[in-house]
Amino acid sequence: MFPRHALQTVEQALARQAAVALIGPRQVGKTTLALTIAEQTGTLYLDLELPQERAKLADPALFLSAYEDRLVILDEIHRVPELFQTLRGLIDQGRRRGRRTGRFLVLGSASMDLLRQSGESLAGRIEYVDLAPLNCLEAAPDPAAVNRLWLRGGFPDSLLAASDADSLVWRQNFIRTYLRSMFVTPGWSRPCSASPTTTHWRATRWSGRVGRGL
Repeated sequence: MFPRHALQTVEQALARQAAVALIGPRQVGKTTLALTIAEQTGTLYLDLELPQERAKLADPALFLSAYEDRLVILDEIHRVPELFQTLRGLIDQGRRRGRRTGRFLVLGSASMDLLRQSGESLAGRIEYVDLAPLNCLEAAPDPAAVNRLWLRGGFPDSLLAASDADSLVWRQNFIRTYLRSMFVTPGWSRPCSASPTTTHWRATRWSGRVGRGL
């Protein structure tokens, strides 16, 4: 695993705030970082992509109140957006009992819906930490690694691919699925009325900006 500089940032945020949101694009390493934190403490981890994990939250207040003395990590929280209201109540109850920090670490993409939902419900109770793709200080200890990072980008699966060709295929499919989710997912505020040529041009510009940012 690559050392992530955001790890210390998340730990510091948990030490001063009740809830911390670790946000960033898919496949950037949010879950890996969160599990690293979980290994260091007696943490409850829930992957809300899994139906059996969501079923545990049939009565979320009752279930989560049993873990007031432990950090709870809620991965893919966008699958249960109504949970933010429950977290607010649990945080306020914990504060009255002296449990003011390190209650919840929530993971999700930096979507406008997620930021709005968490901001409306948890204002004054949550801190945000952005997780970007790997940078040179994290993944490139020597010149050869710098060249590989520049070519493949900073997403871990792309960087660790077996070959440059495999890395390229991974990036092409990542961009395709990312753009599809932007234009097809309900709630996307801009209708996709552009021609295929225009869409390709936009995707090329977007991928270029991502590449330079890596």
